[in-house]
Formats: sequence, C-alpha cells, structure tokens
Amino acid sequence: MTAADWQAVRLTAELAALTTVLLLIVGTPIAWWLARTRSRAKPLAAALVTLPLVLPPSVLGFYLLLLMGPHGPVGQLTQALGLGRLPFTFSGLVLASVIYSMPFVVQPLQQAFEAIPERTLEAAATLRAGALDRFFSVALPLARPGLLTASVLGFAHTVGEFGVVLMIGGNIPGATRVLSVAIYEHVEATEFEAAHRLAAGMVVFALLVLVALSMLNRRRRPVAAA
Repeated sequence: MTAADWQAVRLTAELAALTTVLLLIVGTPIAWWLARTRSRAKPLAAALVTLPLVLPPSVLGFYLLLLMGPHGPVGQLTQALGLGRLPFTFSGLVLASVIYSMPFVVQPLQQAFEAIPERTLEAAATLRAGALDRFFSVALPLARPGLLTASVLGFAHTVGEFGVVLMIGGNIPGATRVLSVAIYEHVEATEFEAAHRLAAGMVVFALLVLVALSMLNRRRRPVAAA
C-alpha cells in the first residue's frame, strides 16, 4: 500500500477510536434514561436516537453540513467561540460520526440496562446506595456485555462510514481522507488493485467484528438464563 493509504488507515482508526469513546460517554446516560424512564417523551427521544438508522447517509450529511456551515446554528456557535468551521475538518468528522453511529451504541446499552432485574437495583437501594452509586456499582458491571457490544459496533460502524464522511469531510489527505473515501477514490481512478487491497482488508475486519459479537452473545446467554 502507498503512504497515502496507510495514512487513511491511521486516520480511520483514530476517528473510530475517538468516536467510540465519545459515544460511550454520551450514549451511556441516554441509554440508561431510555431504559428506566416512563416519560411521555421517551418515544420521541428513542426515535431521534434511531433516526440515523433509517435516514440515507447523504440526507443526514446534507443537514449536518447545513447545521455546521457558516450560516447554521452550530457553525455560528463554533465561530463565535473561536473554534472555526467544522465542515471539511477532522473535528467535523468526529461530530458527524458520533451522530451517525449513535444508535449502534445506545441500543445495545439500552437493552443491557433493561435486562437488569428491578429487584437487584431495589436491593441496592435498601442498602442505602444512592442513585449514582447504584448506577456505577450495580448497573454498569451488570451491563458489561452490552458495553462491549456497543463499543465493537460503534467502532466498526464508524470505520465503514462513507456517505456522511464524504459530505462532511470531503477528501483531504491527512485530514479527512478515511478508508472508505480512499477506496472510492481508487475505484474512480480505475486503480482496482489498490482498491481491492483496502476493500479486502475491510472485509476481513468486518468478519472479525461479527465473530467477536458472536462470542460476546454466546457468553451472555448463560448469564441471562441464570
């Protein structure tokens, strides 16, 4: 592979890792709220979180571009804070990736939290464990399989992004040229051998992700049965 391709691999790994960390930080409290709340706003909140699953990436990317552009509310805020414009930057890619991959992290976490027996949390409450203590000492450890699944899915989905990253980041070497865009660029230039090398690597990566998820689910079944 060329130096530019290795650069795309490194940038993709950095983007996926940072996005996954941010998604776990942001998505965990959202998933907990969705799993425990009885608010009437829950269906709307769940729909907003799930929306990237059903929206075409180009549509989501287009509206994110408008929001983060110089005349959009996000763009005006970042410029007012001296952060500059987000489109066609790595920071813009991270923000778009967090939004686009949100359901792949929130949904496994929500399911894991919903599987925790209510009596377990009630028992912790009777031992005078506060809400935060119950969350960190009881809920999170019990939801560990869901956390692992969410991490794997969030990372893998970010690696495979194309439409959103192309709309928001374009194709700037060393800044926004990730693996999926590099493959597209090679195909467009009829450099099929180079495209095949990168694409085959992503196929192997996808298979490894599926094997990892299968192993995680197999470990979770005996716990659920108990």
